[in-house]
Amino acid sequence: MWSSDITLMIVKGIKETLYMTVLSAGAGYLFGLPMGVLMAVSGREGIRPNRILYKALDVAANIVRSIPFLILLILLIPFTRAVVGQSYGSSATVVPLVVAAVPFIARMVESSLMEVDAGVVEAARSMGAGNMQIVRKVLLVEARTSLITGATIATGTILGYSAMAGTIGGGGLGDIAIRYGYYRYQTDIMVVTVALLVLLVQLFQTAGMSLASRLDKRK
Repeated sequence: MWSSDITLMIVKGIKETLYMTVLSAGAGYLFGLPMGVLMAVSGREGIRPNRILYKALDVAANIVRSIPFLILLILLIPFTRAVVGQSYGSSATVVPLVVAAVPFIARMVESSLMEVDAGVVEAARSMGAGNMQIVRKVLLVEARTSLITGATIATGTILGYSAMAGTIGGGGLGDIAIRYGYYRYQTDIMVVTVALLVLLVQLFQTAGMSLASRLDKRK
């Protein structure tokens, strides 16, 4: 039977899920955006090619992205415990979420920047713009719609990863779905948590795509 305690638990789960998703996405972009910019700039077709730098970043991104998130969670338990003092709960889950998000975000940023018309970059260079100016005032500005779309996708992916963390006590709606919906066979709780996760993804998706559409100068 549905009780007020379950309702409070669900509300807490929503808060924890949002906390993990927003904090991890923010920290992921703090490190992933510069990494993606460096990859775009140092690539073969970048404004300042650097084979060694690009290869190092490329290999690092591929290694982390090739590890399934659940395995990454377990591998990072000692590191997570060293950073936050525990290996379970919503705060602890943020650590592996950020580690998983950074290379994913970097790849999306690299892809977005590489879509910028080379003619625009050359025009800026012919007007005397330096590399940093080209990055800040040309690449990031021209690619903003694609960057926001990528951020929307990344946020949804991070939210999905946060739900996976419920298998090892990561907190949030995923943890509730595992503990009550799976282990205790409470189907109603499982259905509600899944519906809420879908709703949260849709909300992030709608907000992100709406913002991207508003900033799209082609319209």
